[in-house]
Amino acid sequence: MSQLRRGYLLGFLAFAMWGFFPLYFKLLRRAGPVEILAHRVVWSAVFLAVLLTTVRNWGFLARLRRRTLAGIALAAVLIAVNWGTYIYGVTIDHVVETSLGDFITPLVTVLLGVLVLRERLRPAQWAAVGVGAVAVAVLTVDYGRPPWIALSLAASFGLYGLVKKRLGLPAAEGLLVESATLALPALAYIGWLEGTGRAAFGHAPAGLTALLVLSGAVTAVPLLMFAGAANRVPLSGLGLLQYVAPILQLGCGVLVFHEPMPPARLVGFALVWAALAVFTWDALRRRRAVPVVAELADKPLTSARTPAPSSSGTAPRSG
Repeated sequence: MSQLRRGYLLGFLAFAMWGFFPLYFKLLRRAGPVEILAHRVVWSAVFLAVLLTTVRNWGFLARLRRRTLAGIALAAVLIAVNWGTYIYGVTIDHVVETSLGDFITPLVTVLLGVLVLRERLRPAQWAAVGVGAVAVAVLTVDYGRPPWIALSLAASFGLYGLVKKRLGLPAAEGLLVESATLALPALAYIGWLEGTGRAAFGHAPAGLTALLVLSGAVTAVPLLMFAGAANRVPLSGLGLLQYVAPILQLGCGVLVFHEPMPPARLVGFALVWAALAVFTWDALRRRRAVPVVAELADKPLTSARTPAPSSSGTAPRSG
């Protein structure tokens, strides 16, 4: 198997696992969202610590600087908000809304590029963001409230991706330090649950306890697969693969858990899909044009100089 095909396989498997997450976290709902989150943090740290010990890759800790640690702490808070909101949405039967969060994350990422990095958007990107804003307005009317679960997921993950991009840490090592940062308060909460007799872990059926322990591996494995795909697959390919996860989540919500999808909500989702279609078309068109510009720039020109492409672009979905 070629490296490119292996990359696409790893990427598809990663996004498919994320897409089927609702099926897994529904099985844990007896424990409650906060206890699930606490165990997910702790067992992720344990799993990654064992993994890095196995491959003898602890040297990265010596290279961490104080400024990096501050960024990691911020990333840890953002991913905790993202994980907690997602678990809460799944356990209260809002799987469709969690899928909406993944759908609009690319649009939020582009908007963050404008607000934080002072990037300039192309007209097609502005059009996509505008259609996405109309979609949120339609869904607000349909839900009778802003779709805050979806918006929180998109905003927290978009900001998390921005922080991670600046830190530049490898996937496994970065997640380990983030999980370790959150592990102490998570362990304290688990201890409080045990002390007050409210813990599900160890007191519920053995299957639930086992699934809580496995949540660490379930969290880390698709992330490692994605990291492997990112090293082999072009950015445009990853951009298309990222829609596998929300499509599967939406299918789980509608077809498996029978969540309602009234006409107004369907219109809102259709507007989001239209915005993503414009966004993806523009990204693919630009990525085809950039190599041509680079090739022309390497050749002697007899007349006008070809303008350099805009630096504005889209970040891949990280996880």
